[in-house]
Amino acid sequence: MFRPKAPTMPQPTGLTTPPAVVEPTAVTPHAPAPASTATSARNRPAVQLTPGTVLALVGGGTAVVLVVGAVLVSMLLAVALTAASVAVCAITVRSVIARR
Repeated sequence: MFRPKAPTMPQPTGLTTPPAVVEPTAVTPHAPAPASTATSARNRPAVQLTPGTVLALVGGGTAVVLVVGAVLVSMLLAVALTAASVAVCAITVRSVIARR
């Protein structure tokens, strides 16, 4: 009654098609593309920084530092408050036990 039964794999019914035969194909080497002759593209830096983008990057970095700093300070404050409350509880329990 409580014996587990292993499922049996059902057998395929009807007509089955044989697997397709895969034939290898010849690989022909491809010649590399010729290098571009544009000399102005080589002299141009990959990233152009304008004063506006520099200001945006500095502002974004400052915002990230301020947010991360606020989160870390709040976590430190939470740990300090928890430690202080645990210390007060420990002193209270110790004084209650000492009176008995």
